[in-house]
Amino acid sequence: MKIKHTSFSKFTQQWHLFAKRFPCPNVCNNFHNSNKDVKSNLKSFTSAQIRKTFLNYFIQKEHHFVPSSSVILNQDKSLLFVNAGMNQFKPILLGTASKDSYLSSLKRVTNTQKCIRVGGKHNDIDDVGRDGYHQTFFEMLGNWSFGDYFKYEACNMAWELLTDVFCLPPRKLYVTYFGGDESQGLEPDLECKEIWLKLGVPKDHILPFGMEHNFWEMGTTGPCGPCTEIHFDHTDTGSIKYINSGNANVIEIWNLVFIQYERIADGSLKKLHNYHVDTGMGLERLTAVLQNSRSNYDTDLFLPLFNVISQKCKVRPYAGKYGIDDCDGIDTAYRILADHARMMTIAVSDGVQPSEFDAGNCLRRIIKKAVMVADNQLKAPPSFVSTLIPYVVEILGEAFPDITENVAKVRKYF
Repeated sequence: MKIKHTSFSKFTQQWHLFAKRFPCPNVCNNFHNSNKDVKSNLKSFTSAQIRKTFLNYFIQKEHHFVPSSSVILNQDKSLLFVNAGMNQFKPILLGTASKDSYLSSLKRVTNTQKCIRVGGKHNDIDDVGRDGYHQTFFEMLGNWSFGDYFKYEACNMAWELLTDVFCLPPRKLYVTYFGGDESQGLEPDLECKEIWLKLGVPKDHILPFGMEHNFWEMGTTGPCGPCTEIHFDHTDTGSIKYINSGNANVIEIWNLVFIQYERIADGSLKKLHNYHVDTGMGLERLTAVLQNSRSNYDTDLFLPLFNVISQKCKVRPYAGKYGIDDCDGIDTAYRILADHARMMTIAVSDGVQPSEFDAGNCLRRIIKKAVMVADNQLKAPPSFVSTLIPYVVEILGEAFPDITENVAKVRKYF
C-alpha cells in the first residue's frame, strides 16, 4: 500500500469520519497571553476532544493518521508489550522497512497508541495507585517525522499546540534538554537549547539533564537519541526544583525524541543514516492538566470507573487520597483496580491470553492482583472485575473500535 505525502491516507480519511463525533471546544487564539487562567479556559475539554484536537492539529500539518498497533508486535521479540508510539515504526527508524511496504512511504505521521508498561526497561506497575500519574496502560499521543523535519519544527509545533491551541500559559511550562554524557561520548544538545530560546522560552525555564531523563531508549537495544521534555507547573511559585523529582507539582507531559542512534547489543551507539523525530505525550497526563487536576485519576478517563466501584462495593466513595493520608488504603485500591481493568481489557482484546510465559504471564499477574484488590480491599461482589469491562469499552471504544468488537472475548476471562 503506497501513501502519497501530498494527500490524506485512507487512515486519515477514516479519522476525519471518526472525529466528527467529537466537536472541539473553542480554543485560545492568543499565543502570547501568559496570564490566561487555566481553570476558566480549559475545563471544557473532554478527553475525547483533547485526543481529537491533538490529532487534527498534526493532520493539518500534513501528518498522516495511522491507527494504533496492537499492544503485541509479533515481529519484535525484544518487547513484551508495545511501550511507546514509535514501536510499530521501528523498521522505518532503523532503515529496514521493505520498499514495498506502506511504511516506506511515510514521512509525517500522527496517532494515539495503546501502550502497556509492565516489564523491561519501562515498567510502571509498582507506581500504580501510589501516585496520580502512572498507569500500566495509557494512550500515547504522538507525531513523527521520518527523515523530514527535525528539531526546530518539532519544538515549534509542540509549543504552538500547547500554548496557542490548548491555551496553557507559557509561564507554567518548563523544558529540558540533554546535557551530554562523557562516558558515552555524547555532547550536550545545545542546538535544542538554542531552539527553545528562539521560540521565546525564558532562559530560566530551560534546564539540562543527563541520560536518565533526556536520552530516550526503547529498550536495551534499538532506536534512541537525545530528547527534550516539556513539563507543566501546577503551582504559581515557579517550582523549578520539582522538575524530574517525582513531585506531582511539576509533571512531564510531552517528550520529543530526536532519533539519531541505534543501541547495539554490545552497548555501543551506532549513528543512523537518517535522523527522525519521535514524540510522545500521555493522553491521561494532558487530560489531567486540561481538566485542572494534579491526578490523571481525577478525570473523565477514570471517574466513571470509580463511580461503578463506589456503587457496587461495600466501601466509602473515592476521596483522592495518597500516601499516609490514605490510611485505610481504599483510594489506592480504587486506582489499582481501575488501572488494571483498563490494561486487562486492552491486552485481552489484542489477543493476549493469561499464561505462564512472557506477556501472558504479566497479564495473569495483573488479573490476579485486580481480583485480590476487588475482593479483599474493596469488598466487591463475586466476579465484580468483569462488571468494569463494559465501562472501559465505553470510555475507550470510540478511539479503539477493536475493543468494542471483542467485549465477549475479554469478559470470558473474568
